[in-house]
Amino acid sequence: MNSTALPAGKIKSISITDAQWSQYEDLGYLNLGKLVNAAGLGELQRRIDDIMQGKASADYGRMLMQLDGDTGKYEDAGEQTKGFKGATPNYRKIQDLEFDPLFLSYMQEPMYREICARVYGKEAEISASRAMFFNKPAHKGTWLPWHQDRWSALSLDPLLTVWTALDPATEANGCVQVIPGSHKLGIINPDHHSGFLTKEMAEQHCKPEKAIKLELKAGEVSLLHNWLLHASDVNRSDTSRRAFSVCYMDARTRDTKTGITYSKIFGKEALTPESVRR
Repeated sequence: MNSTALPAGKIKSISITDAQWSQYEDLGYLNLGKLVNAAGLGELQRRIDDIMQGKASADYGRMLMQLDGDTGKYEDAGEQTKGFKGATPNYRKIQDLEFDPLFLSYMQEPMYREICARVYGKEAEISASRAMFFNKPAHKGTWLPWHQDRWSALSLDPLLTVWTALDPATEANGCVQVIPGSHKLGIINPDHHSGFLTKEMAEQHCKPEKAIKLELKAGEVSLLHNWLLHASDVNRSDTSRRAFSVCYMDARTRDTKTGITYSKIFGKEALTPESVRR
């Protein structure tokens, strides 16, 4: 694929109503409905498949890539390191997709700028702490334990994730499950560097009867508050569960250990599809 942007009309731009924002603020998540049409969805699907198969003219050296494991246990998934790990559909995670022109163009849709302005303020410049592909291959996949998307090394806590279903996300293939309203609890396990709960914390806050499974159709988009407790199961179906997840944050955020800032998505000197095209 040589295009650097999804052509006009392939992404439905919407305005979120006050009632929808109220729901998001109360529950910690909001389904925006089907925003990516069949043509746009096909381009994103083909692009990520080409990246997995090594067929893309991609900057693999900048991408963190992780292969799925064979046991379904989180601790048995492959090592998370930069670089291509072989032509296979069995990647669990591919991160740093802001350096891919097609995925960057999707991240920079004006609608997402408006959503970020609502969360962080109209004048805020926005970067991405993570722009990544999540995958649960058919009859594979890894159990993702209960956690909040927060990282102790960041100087400011990211608050917004935009999650796009590239395949149908169902209970059978390991859709995301959440505890509604749990973002209001604040940071539950500040001692963990990336927000995972202890067994005791999960038993207290993530009782099965409280969990809601976020089943989505391909092309549907959900907003998730980063502090919302969530997890996902293995894939027990014949259908893969591919998704694209972007964590938008205030561009002033730094890694307190290294001092680095993150790729700017909206604002002065933001990345452009042309600047990352290989």
